[in-house]
Amino acid sequence: MVPPGYRHRKNQDGQSPHELFTKKHATLVTEGEYWMTHTASQCMVVATLIATIVFAAAFALPGGYNQNTGIPFFRKEPPLIVFVISDAVSLVSSSTSVLIFLSILTSRYAENEFLESLPKKLVKGLAALFLSIVTMMVAFSASFFVLYNNNLGWVPITVTGLAAIPALKSSSFDSRLKHRK
Repeated sequence: MVPPGYRHRKNQDGQSPHELFTKKHATLVTEGEYWMTHTASQCMVVATLIATIVFAAAFALPGGYNQNTGIPFFRKEPPLIVFVISDAVSLVSSSTSVLIFLSILTSRYAENEFLESLPKKLVKGLAALFLSIVTMMVAFSASFFVLYNNNLGWVPITVTGLAAIPALKSSSFDSRLKHRK
């Protein structure tokens, strides 16, 4: 943090504030690169796994297909429509996050990229990954409504309640972090 009037001034050694900061904190770029690549790699693995699962689920619809016509048995049921849409959103958002994390991994990791470019990419990648997880859980819950809603209504309600726990836990974790600051 330097007042605007001092940004281009030089110290006794002829260094501007930016040059001095860069020299004194050279390890920050190396540490930041390590942390960013490690984080992006791990998130990319998770996003790839989600994309694989929801891709396979798109062709193995709950309830199956009519062998004679190839049309899904529950095609007109609202839970199946919710399943298909949430599965597609999960696939697209997880694929998007894979591409974003790949762009982070192939970045130059120049000092100026840590100011805006890399943090924005990381936030966008994490947001897409979070969306894919949420919509995957919606698809998971919807599949139980397709299969068990008529006979055992308590089963899909219980499964949906259990599927909501990770989202509730993550939001309570975020609120605890905010209180620490």
